[in-house]
Order: sequence, then structure tokens, then C-alpha cells
Amino acid sequence: MRHSALPALLALFASPVLAVEIDGRIDPAEWEGARHITDFRSVQPLTREPAPYPTEAWVKATEDGLAIAFRNLQPAHVPRTRQRAQRDQGGPVDRVNVYVDFDGDGRTGYNFTLLLSDSINDGTITNENQFNDDWDGDWRHAVSEDEAGWSAEILLPWHIAPMQKSAGDTRTIGLSLDRVVGATGERMAWPAVTFVEQRFLTRLERIEVPQYRQSLLAVTPYVVGLYDTIAARADFDAGLDLFWKPSGQFQLSATLNPDFGQVESDELVVNFSATETFFSDKRPFFTENQGFFDVPFGGLGNANRLLYTRRVGSRADDGNGAGDVTAAVKLNGSVGAFNYGVFAASEGDDVGRDFYAVRGTRDFDGHGVGAMVTRVERPFLDREATVYEADHRWSRGKWNVRTTLVASSVEQGGRTLDDSGAQVRVDHEIGDGWRQQLYVLHTGGALQLNDFGFLERNNLNYGRYELARRLTALPESSPYRSHEVRVATSRRVNDDGVHLFDAWAMSRYSERKDGGNQFMEVVGMSDGRDDLILRGNGVVKMPARLFAFAERYRPRQEGGRWELYGHLRYAAEGLGGVDEGAVTVNFQPTYHVSDGLRVSAGVRYTRNPDWLLWRGGNLLGTFDADLVFFDAGMTWLIDSRQDLRVRLEAIGVEARAERAWRVQPDGTPLAVNEAIPNFSLHNLGFQVRYRYELAPLSYLYIAYVRGGSLFAENFGAQPGMGEVLRDAFDLRDSEQLLVKLSYRFEI
Repeated sequence: MRHSALPALLALFASPVLAVEIDGRIDPAEWEGARHITDFRSVQPLTREPAPYPTEAWVKATEDGLAIAFRNLQPAHVPRTRQRAQRDQGGPVDRVNVYVDFDGDGRTGYNFTLLLSDSINDGTITNENQFNDDWDGDWRHAVSEDEAGWSAEILLPWHIAPMQKSAGDTRTIGLSLDRVVGATGERMAWPAVTFVEQRFLTRLERIEVPQYRQSLLAVTPYVVGLYDTIAARADFDAGLDLFWKPSGQFQLSATLNPDFGQVESDELVVNFSATETFFSDKRPFFTENQGFFDVPFGGLGNANRLLYTRRVGSRADDGNGAGDVTAAVKLNGSVGAFNYGVFAASEGDDVGRDFYAVRGTRDFDGHGVGAMVTRVERPFLDREATVYEADHRWSRGKWNVRTTLVASSVEQGGRTLDDSGAQVRVDHEIGDGWRQQLYVLHTGGALQLNDFGFLERNNLNYGRYELARRLTALPESSPYRSHEVRVATSRRVNDDGVHLFDAWAMSRYSERKDGGNQFMEVVGMSDGRDDLILRGNGVVKMPARLFAFAERYRPRQEGGRWELYGHLRYAAEGLGGVDEGAVTVNFQPTYHVSDGLRVSAGVRYTRNPDWLLWRGGNLLGTFDADLVFFDAGMTWLIDSRQDLRVRLEAIGVEARAERAWRVQPDGTPLAVNEAIPNFSLHNLGFQVRYRYELAPLSYLYIAYVRGGSLFAENFGAQPGMGEVLRDAFDLRDSEQLLVKLSYRFEI
């Protein structure tokens, strides 16, 4: 904001502050003295032209919190989408968004989404534009409708996030507001910035508001009962979460005996690769203020990070069940311009682990620095793992540069192993829709982050350059609103000097006028080496490979009931080269019985004539395989407080051995006359879950869960896909009835 506007803005916020009743009806008297915003601009498509639908907003700082109101006019020929949604599910519906950086330093932001149906989403924003919806906050909201349009009111309490103490009686926050028309997919924002750009958080509008102080003490005890019908055994447990914020400069979160009941179940996956599968974390303690510890490292995706909370309470070091977390604590706060965070968690029993993390950050004009140390003590393995990290970010104009240095030190069995890694990411907005990105990564061969973090692989030197352009000046007759076209090239070499492969990629993401989107991508990979598949038993020479992908999403249309998604995929990743790839077809329709009740079913089928799998030592096997994944579900949002969800997932895999290969010392795979068995795999996951919201962040859950897994070798005649699924549906390794009650008391 220009300094000339600052006195006027402070005068507005310095006027007598009246309480705002959050009822969805904008009373001019209540919003007197608020900042009135009318300059909304189109950002989807990203033209930055004046908004096609009149939109205005009011922003007012009160003792109770930051209040925001929207007035959204909508012509009669543009349908309103009132579909209700579970929290954090969202969808292509009419909605408004509030993005807030309470410290105004561009490090951590919060997204609050309110749908026309009064459903909500919320989450955190880190690293400019990386969203995570695992976090749930306690905030107030309401909507109302009339013939001309609809209105929304939001109140964000000051205790909802940690905030630095600023000098004087005011504080600077970053703020952005936007509105989305569900039927068309158009988005209008103030200021004219959007999260699809490389810089988002650091470009939010900086505004001055009075520095109000708010304290909160919240205790959430829980009780859970579980009956296992297979073992005919009942178990009961109890624990609590505690949240204390005496001021904006200090927050404490703690948990005793956190619940690991299967209220939120993970998706079924089939993974025969040398890298593990990433799962998000929905446990309340582990999501509260976790964005401060989110330091990405090791790749362009959101999975790789230095602190992965799913490690806490994961599979025990002796291999018997999950770790028993007895207690955990987290501190977030600030001293002057210095921010800090402390994390500690302890597992019980003789095989339990202890997890620790300390992080600090400091921001300057255009620069920010940070450092973190994590430590995991694993007495059962006689192992202690420590990771050191330092990061720097620089933003200026159209440039954004982020640098991260890491080092690990692992002591196990009297031996110490040290190594390091580094990454640099440079983003540049060239102009006229053009942008470019350079990413360089080094991870040493002995770098070990996965005691507490998530790193897909170490022993890698990786460089990638990407050039992209967004196109918005499309003909009026076009079914598209915009395209973003990307081209990229990359090179991978491990730390031993082995050339893994080079790659090129071309993609196009398109926003359509029906509110949907589509994506197409083609990736080519040169011949090279695979140093992971043999799990340390050598390196395999691989031929050139090819990957192609296309997907289309079409939301529910006016007067219609169907929402459709489908994709096609071709992946030639085996020894047969580009001509022997796997073909995947996926189709997932959803039928909306009403705005609150929908049913869905989907089938994903893969035919892979050249599935390359490790069979032990230097032995590989090529399989002719069929893989089918079936999922079906029902979501019934009974009213604003209760919902019922039914979810079924089944996986069937039938793999017929084609050829065995022994990898020679030089990496050449040599066909050998050795027998390798056929195999089949069946997985089932079924859940019926009822949830009743007793009060904000207080719930009663009743869930029935059934699951099973079966792996078999040397099956007989080739079964049909119907038989594959029927075999999965017959599984019943576990069957449980779970009841959980949690209630949040605010003191």
C-alpha cells in the first residue's frame, strides 16, 4: 500500500468499532467505518480485467476478530450452485475465499472458504502457493440469498493463529478476497493476484489494523470404544487435546494419548516400487500450526518435506503394530521479529521412539531466513538421527528465489554416517503471460531424512527448467476460458556419476466455460539407468520410455444431476520400451440426488503387458498384468450438523509371469530360464461413518469398518475381472465397530 493512503485507512479503523452480528445479512450500521472494496478483477481466466459480475466486500477489525462481508450480484441467466459439501471437500460451487497472512511477512497464510450452501473449507498456505487442508479452525460464518444475488459474512477470531507482536497499536496483515461463480468457473479477486501464479502470499494486499489481543484455552477430551467382531473383543480408550493461547505471541498445543481410531481412513493403494506412499495427516494436534514446520525439500511436489507427522505413531520399530503415542506438545510463538516453534512427541513401550523439532525464522526487507533441527531417538534400533536445515528466501518484483541446505547425522550401532543436500528454486514472471522456473537439487548418497521427514529418494543430482505461458485472449466461440502451456526439460544423475535419464515434457491445462477443466501431458525419457529397482543390488540399463496422460472433469450442469470425471493414461516404463506400455482407463461418475445427497462409483482398469518388478537380489520379472480398482460411495449431508458417508474400495491384481531377467554387473538385463511365480493381490476397504457436530470442533462419530488383504502366488487359470473383484469383496480380515465422542471446552 502507498504511504499516502495509510493515514486515511488508519482513520477508518480508528473510528468506534461496533460489534458485527454474523447472520449473512449486511446491515449498513454494523459495517459503518469498514473498508469498502469494489475493485474486483478477473483472475480465472487471468485477465485482470474488471469483474464480469458486480462484487463488493467490507473489511472491519473488531475486538472479536477480523470481520469480512461479501455482496455478490448474479444475473438470473447464470445459475447459482447451492450444493452442500463436507468440510474441506469443496467443489465447483458458488463460494467466496478469504486469504489472510496475519503477520504480513509472506511465510504462512490461512484460507477460509464459505460456500453458498454455508458449507466451509479451511487450510494453511505455505511456500507462496502450497495449500494444505488438513488444518481446521474455529471461525464464524453465515450466508443469505435474495433475487439479485447472495451475501456472506465471516468472522475470524484473533486467537485462530499465532501472530507476532508489532510496535504500537496497529499491525500489518496480508489480505486477499475472491469470489467464484460455480456454474462458469470464473474467479474474481481483490487484489488481482491468484494462487496459480508463482508468487501469491508475498503479493497479498498489506493493510493496517488495530492490534487486538485475544486469549483462549480449549480442552478437547475424547473417549472411544471399539468392538472387534473377528476377535470378539472390546477396547476402550480416552485422551485429550489442549490448546492454550494467552496472547498472540505464544501458543501451546498438547495431546495425551491421541486417538488413532479409523474415523478417517486412508485410500487403498498398490505399491510395488522402491519408494513409499505419502499419506496426509488429519489428527487435530498434528495439524494445528503445523505450517510453521513445513519445509519442502527433495522435489517439486508437496510430499517431500523435512517433517512428516505420519512418522509419529507409524509402524513400530519391532514390526508389531503401530507406535503408541503417549504424549506430544507443540509451542509456537514470537519474540520481536523472530518466530520460533518447538515440537516433541513420545511413544510408549520399550520399542517407542522420541521425536523432537525446533525451528526459528526471521524476516527482513525482501528476505527471510530460517533454520530447523530435528532429532529422532529409536532405542530398539540403537539409532539416533539428527537433521540440520537452513533456508533463505528472496522476493523482489517478478523474482522469487528459495534456497535450502540440509545435513543429516545418523548414529547406529556405534557407527556415525553424515551427509548433506541442497536445493535452489528460482521463479520468474517474465510478463505477457510468460513465466519460467529453474530447479536444482542435490541429495547425497548417505543423506537420511526419513526418520522424521519424507524424501522419495536420496543419491540424486537433478536439474529442471520450465517455460510456461498462460493464454486468455481466446475467441468468444471457444469452449475454453484459458490455457496454460508448459514445456520442460530435466536431467538426473546420481551422486556416483551414473546417468539415470534425461526427460522432456509438454502439457496444457485448460479452464472451460462449463466450469470444468482438462489436462493433457506427454513426457519422454531417454535411455538410462534405474538405480532403485534392485534395492541396492545393482543398476539396471533401461530403454527410452514414454508417458502420456489426458483427463477431463465436467461439473454438474444447471438442471442436471451428473458430475463426470475420466482420464486415459499410457505409461511405457518397462524393458519393452515405448511400444509396450500400460494403458489405464478411469471413469468416475457422480449422481446428485439433491444438493445434500450424492452417490458415486468409479472403475480404473489398467492393462500392462510389460510390468517390471523386483523379485529379489539381481532378479527381475516381467509380468503381463491386469489391475482393477473399484470405488463407490454415498455422502448424505443430512443437515448442517450431521452427515452419513458410505465408502467402498476394492483392488484386484492378477499378474502372469512372462520372463525372468538377471542383471549383469554392467547393468544389462539378461533373459534367463528361471521360473518366477504368477501372483494375485486383493484388497478391500469398506466404511460406514455417521458424524454429528455437537459444537464447533466437537463431534460424535459412529463407524463400521471392514477390510482385508490377500496375496497369493501360482494361481491357476486366468480369472475374469468380475471374478477378481468378487474375490476382493469376500475379504474379511478385520471388522470393527467404533464409537468416538470428543467435545471442545473453551475456557
